[in-house]
Amino acid sequence: MGWQWIQFSAFLIVSGFSLYIFAMILVSRYRNIKLGQSTPIENQTKKRFASFSKQVFGQSKLLKDPKSGLMHLVVFYGFIILQFGALDIIVKGFGYEGLPIPGYDAFVLMQEVTVFLILLAVGYAYWRRYGEKLPRLKKGWKPSIVIVLITSLMISVLGTLAFERILHNIEPSWYAPITSVLAAPFTQMGELSATIWFYSFWWVHLLILLAFLIYIPQSKHFHLITAPINIWLEKTSSVGKLHTLDLEDEEAESFGVGKIEDFTQKQMLDYYACVECGRCTNVCPASNTGKLLSPMHLITKLRDHLTEKGAVTSKTPWTPAFAFPGPVTHQVQTVEMNSTDWGHDTITNIQPTMTTQKAMWQPTEKKVEELNLIGDVMTEEEIWACTTCRNCEDQCPVANEHVDKIIDLRRHLVLMEGSVPSDGQRAMQNIERQGNPWGINRHSRADWTEESELESIPTVKENPEFDILYFVGSMGSFDNRSIKVSRALTRLLNKANVNFAILGNEEKNSGDTPRRMGNELLFQELCRENIATLQKYNVKQIVTACPHTYNTLKNEYPEFGLENVEVLHHTELLDQMVKEKRLIPQHVVNERITYHDSCYLGRYNNVYDQPRDILKAIQGVEVIEMERSRENGMCCGAGGGMMWMEEDVGKRVNVARTEQALAVEPTVISSACPFCLTMLEDGTKSKEVEQVKARDIAEILEDAVFGHSNKQSAI
Repeated sequence: MGWQWIQFSAFLIVSGFSLYIFAMILVSRYRNIKLGQSTPIENQTKKRFASFSKQVFGQSKLLKDPKSGLMHLVVFYGFIILQFGALDIIVKGFGYEGLPIPGYDAFVLMQEVTVFLILLAVGYAYWRRYGEKLPRLKKGWKPSIVIVLITSLMISVLGTLAFERILHNIEPSWYAPITSVLAAPFTQMGELSATIWFYSFWWVHLLILLAFLIYIPQSKHFHLITAPINIWLEKTSSVGKLHTLDLEDEEAESFGVGKIEDFTQKQMLDYYACVECGRCTNVCPASNTGKLLSPMHLITKLRDHLTEKGAVTSKTPWTPAFAFPGPVTHQVQTVEMNSTDWGHDTITNIQPTMTTQKAMWQPTEKKVEELNLIGDVMTEEEIWACTTCRNCEDQCPVANEHVDKIIDLRRHLVLMEGSVPSDGQRAMQNIERQGNPWGINRHSRADWTEESELESIPTVKENPEFDILYFVGSMGSFDNRSIKVSRALTRLLNKANVNFAILGNEEKNSGDTPRRMGNELLFQELCRENIATLQKYNVKQIVTACPHTYNTLKNEYPEFGLENVEVLHHTELLDQMVKEKRLIPQHVVNERITYHDSCYLGRYNNVYDQPRDILKAIQGVEVIEMERSRENGMCCGAGGGMMWMEEDVGKRVNVARTEQALAVEPTVISSACPFCLTMLEDGTKSKEVEQVKARDIAEILEDAVFGHSNKQSAI
């Protein structure tokens, strides 16, 4: 009895001290997050619960990569099951028989099978990191320590249960197949030896559990606690919708994010939810083509900086320095990036970015208070490399949002420092002066209609009784290639007897480009001017061929007063008219077509099927999918203002995407976005395969409805 009291007292002391450290670390992390700006949370409990259940318990995001998803599923549910086994083992250490569980033999079997499956899963995790050597996974002792801890924990479970059988002379059983085999060679062991071995494994098991407890909140594995919270709190409004700056706030000292405390508390929660799996970087068009930006490193660098700054501004817990050293202030060091070595068979390659990021983020003698968020933590090169495609966010298993952080950093650069790449600055100045990125006379916006001799394209003044407003956009009005799409669409609308009109010279740029480039002031001016015009003509339904305009009008204009207006993308309207037989694709189009998903149509607005349904309705068309398509389709490289900025590092994004399309040997690369169309056409020219045409869905449907020769004579 005295021995059991010593055992129990030691257990309470060690466990209590570990729980104290754990609690203090949690408090420290909480105080770090509280350094941020308050975050309004939408009250959408039902919607949150559905998403939470799907992502946390269904592991839906993780299963986008089936192999690693299954591995994580085993570990996730395995640890839930083994918590009961851990309690059972702890109780046995105090001289009791175990937990009073009905069907105890089945419980034991379930524990042993779970341990075995977890060991297999951990072995596969090790193989993926060091056998397959996936570039997105970090190497070294820190990323591997959890593999060692889990393996050791499983061995301690089996060792404890095996020597329990020897200590209590428990006969071999099919309900305990693993521990029965492990115990067999030691059946002749004496009681004292069996007791020593049992309690040795028991204490190893307990100490590993407590080590996990302390290690978790100080590592990427803090996601075990923060990820479910982060997923629950993810935005329930339109994905990718940016928060609005109150530019009339006279008390605001600055706009955008110039220091870590300017981020919101929800954004800071993202940092501690990150599991450093690298899925975001693995799909990022910038990382894939040798640019400096890596979404994973964006999050981890901001997390490190927040933790370091929190250590100065708030109380930190005491932890053993030899085991858990305190934060070391880091700073981006200048490193020359070698992004030219792509290999012979590689279209995309994240290794140059991963290598450079690792070399750049180094300890510094500077005090954390002296570091500039932009410059010392995040470089302007990284901030301006983002195409805002949201593929990183779509892949992230813990609901992190990367794009809004980059836009907030851009806002500070543009609004507070006036720092913008020269070609991007030129585009915004042209939009401000003439309402389009080229600086073409604003009164020429409707000139494209004068060349469409066979089509009626009325303005709202000429047809005040219109049903649908066709918002042409800057590309559709001024860009010679996109004008062909505008003509094709108006021809199809007339064929379907749609009563439509355009704003003509009263239309202005939607503001997507300025907003994604950080110029919130210009966006809000354009937004309010466009809304005033739309309300002036009592617009109730809008169609546009530009996904960027579509997303902005549909998801961001309502906050500024555009209410009760239905916004359609032209593929949605065309698909509807084809299915209603208002448009009949009667002519054969013998083409092998692959469809490129626009990010702002697909990932931002979940429009994937309508463009494909149009193609499938056309006789002679063979639709083939690229390896990266739909939700995982790679960006063309034009979003986030990159349409107007030159790429001078690594491979051009549009060339990489064109190569992915050419890999399936199409005769036509189709799209449903004027930006994508331009980038893909430039890509085919760059690859010198101009026999492969880049065409919009509307142009292909026009051929099917009117016939190719008829179309040519009409134009």
